[in-house]
Amino acid sequence: MFKRVLICTDFSDSLQRLADFVPDLAQGCMNHIVFFHNVPLMTSREIPCVDEEKVLEAKALLKQAESEVPDGVTVKIEVASGRASDNIIRAAKKHNSDIIFSGMTTKSALNERLFGSTTLDIADKVDAPILIMRPQLVSTYRVAELSQRCQHLFNYLLVPYDGSASAKKLVGHIKDKIQSDPTGALETCLLCWVVDDSGRISSKDLADAAQTELARVKAELEGFGTEIITEVRVGNPLEEILKTGEVHDISAIAVCSGKSGGILKLTVPSFTNAILRESWHPIIHFPRHQ
Repeated sequence: MFKRVLICTDFSDSLQRLADFVPDLAQGCMNHIVFFHNVPLMTSREIPCVDEEKVLEAKALLKQAESEVPDGVTVKIEVASGRASDNIIRAAKKHNSDIIFSGMTTKSALNERLFGSTTLDIADKVDAPILIMRPQLVSTYRVAELSQRCQHLFNYLLVPYDGSASAKKLVGHIKDKIQSDPTGALETCLLCWVVDDSGRISSKDLADAAQTELARVKAELEGFGTEIITEVRVGNPLEEILKTGEVHDISAIAVCSGKSGGILKLTVPSFTNAILRESWHPIIHFPRHQ
């Protein structure tokens, strides 16, 4: 599903650990792997300059990625200096990355806006999806656990669907991916529609309509080698999606922001924002403008 990956790490998010698991990433169908780190410019002098010592240290920390590269796989290490978000965007374009790996802690939207986040800076500026992983989890995985995680990052996606424009765009993204790579890593796609039970319309009628629409979407995605499963739940959308992630053996949740606001905008509360803040599963955020 994703072959060309850009793994961005600031060494506090634990994503640098993936440098030890290149063979496992390759088993997950990734064949062009770039490890990226950004070093801030030194500002102690009048003219900002590159901190060459920090650059060399970063390259040394990531060098393990080049020690065990399977045949047919390309691994590169790139360390840049300057503004992190700008350099990540440039690196994604340079390497034609299919997806960008980034770490993001589970904070409130207010904290993210106050303290800043490179993930948030780039989310609305890149054409590639972003895989958002929780540093708190990555840091705790044992070697065998992280090995398995790297092999199966993209093989079972949970796709929240509600018939909205952003949901249809998300399905379009996934269809494009499985059409272009029918032998890729995506084995199963679970389409889940949660009927909000707080409205006045009968939940049963809404659930029946949702099931009919999901059947149509399922037919649209079938035939490319990926198993498509549908499920309708009734209740609070966020709570039910999180429960679905618990009871099914999913590897990640796929989301796409609506047109009304970017990722985690304070003034635009949304389901996508809530998932990004609350879920401990890896999140694949597809760009709405692609």
